[in-house]
Amino acid sequence: MTIYTGRGDEGETDLRDMTRVSKTSARIEAYGTVDEANALVGTVVPTGYDDVDGFLFEIQNHLHVVQADFANPTPDEDDPRVRKEHAERLEEWMDEADEELDPLRSFILPGGSDAGAKLHHARAVSRRAERRAVALAGEEPVNEHAITYLNRLSDALFVAARLVNKRDGVREESPTY
Repeated sequence: MTIYTGRGDEGETDLRDMTRVSKTSARIEAYGTVDEANALVGTVVPTGYDDVDGFLFEIQNHLHVVQADFANPTPDEDDPRVRKEHAERLEEWMDEADEELDPLRSFILPGGSDAGAKLHHARAVSRRAERRAVALAGEEPVNEHAITYLNRLSDALFVAARLVNKRDGVREESPTY
């Protein structure tokens, strides 16, 4: 089997239910941006910290579920769906990581170590994925748990960036106004 089909040459693609839609549709934009965030998370591993790498692996698997959820406008009961527990897992991890971090007293500039900077980049793209998902929800029904997950994801990637930077000995810089 070849990877290319030619079915997208005219600017359309298939959803999970085989509906053909424009590659510029809100649904494709939403799950395409989730895919971009997932790819960026993949550029971070290995961070040098097994616990962070394990968490990022979980996130990548969750993001595949988000993509499958968004790619399916008419899900069946047994189709992959984002559940409330996905966001709760992010919250649990952030609470654990926060115990190791200094309290945040001001805004910080994104950057730091190589892994920290990549996590900040993934955080920014996950925010864009959330905006695309909210736009999709304005046009069509969308699983609300997927949008909540993307909102928590950007927070979790921010915390992960702070954690990796702290462990790497990189000082957080605040913006000057």
